[in-house]
Amino acid sequence: MLIALNKPYGVLCQFTDRGSARRTLAEFVAHPGVYPAGRLDFDSEGLLLLTDDGVLVNRLTDPRRGTEKTYLVQVEGTPDETQLSQLRQGIVLQDGPTLPARARLLAQAPDCLWPRDPPVRLRKTVADAWIELTIREGRNRQVRRMTAAVGLPTLRLIRVRIGAIALDGLAPGAIRIEEIEVK
Repeated sequence: MLIALNKPYGVLCQFTDRGSARRTLAEFVAHPGVYPAGRLDFDSEGLLLLTDDGVLVNRLTDPRRGTEKTYLVQVEGTPDETQLSQLRQGIVLQDGPTLPARARLLAQAPDCLWPRDPPVRLRKTVADAWIELTIREGRNRQVRRMTAAVGLPTLRLIRVRIGAIALDGLAPGAIRIEEIEVK
């Protein structure tokens, strides 16, 4: 079984949170025996896949397989071609260099977005922009660290695709059962 969840902002990527009142996946997914194939940070949103199939988890998350993950990233500042080129070439982070990414500046905020609760805090004197970023790794807070490394702090991060599976209009907090072949 493979479940696609549009994880809302402010939800832990686990089913329990001992000693805290934070929201967890248990609020959205009632299928026993499934677990996340990868993670999304507490303050990130978007596509999260859950499954009961360990082979599938490996297929989706093993960096050697190079499964692409695509994000819409709202950044502080206006990216120039040099910054986008740096993302495309790969960034040297504290834990080593990243693989090259696909990065493009979006002309405007994507139409598919839902309001975030709480809203992103914007500064009136600093511009913001949206980029689409596709990576083939999944390091801890990788996208946020990559954008920060080129001088573009992340304000909002939404994963919209993992491999061939996309959000495709899935509302925040909603789930969809996916059909997929394990090769």
